Amino acid sequence: MAKNTEVSEAQSKFHVGDEVSFKIEKQTFTGYVDKSYTNSFLITFESDDPEIIDKYHKKVVINNRHLKMIKAAPQPEVEDDEDEDESKDSKASKPKKSTKK
Repeated sequence: MAKNTEVSEAQSKFHVGDEVSFKIEKQTFTGYVDKSYTNSFLITFESDDPEIIDKYHKKVVINNRHLKMIKAAPQPEVEDDEDEDESKDSKASKPKKSTKK
């Protein structure tokens, strides 16, 4: 059975590096998204509570429905290189050499 790797609509609003808020054991924490999964995220966070640190080791996986965005990370812009597209087109339009004799 193949894994479902499609990004859900709720998940698409969070990206790696975003600062988010969430609750663990009736306490609210803030942290940063380290990795995304199908329906959840790996979050790195800080705490002063020794029990929380011992139990979670500063990392936790939280369902995307339980996260609130605090600050979005800057996203790299996707640039369209026309020169690159033209070079691909010119390679495709070159006639192929015949190897028949």
